[in-house]
Amino acid sequence: MYEALADTAPDLPRLAVEFAYGDIHTRPGLDAAGRELVTLGALIALGGVEPRLEAHIGSALNAGLEPREVVEAILQALPYAGFPRVFAATAVAGGTSQPPGWGRVFEARDLLPVTG
Repeated sequence: MYEALADTAPDLPRLAVEFAYGDIHTRPGLDAAGRELVTLGALIALGGVEPRLEAHIGSALNAGLEPREVVEAILQALPYAGFPRVFAATAVAGGTSQPPGWGRVFEARDLLPVTG
């Protein structure tokens, strides 16, 4: 995504990486898994950011979260973000149906079905 923006706004990718990963993600107080849980909640609440949600579901798994923990984080957003956004997040994670072009993170990593 960052490379696609470079032709239009060459500084934007650098600023995004420096700020998010240089200033925010390196702060003490939360481990990588905790930061990804917070990020998932924010992205689900925002809605319409499925490519970023896909990337951060993958990052959450890379940080050590189990698929069932990612699903619980998605479900935790239900009373705050609503059914449409939670259904969309579930589809991105690897639900049984999803819009074209959305990644199925769990399916790609052979993590379906989610149990537990």
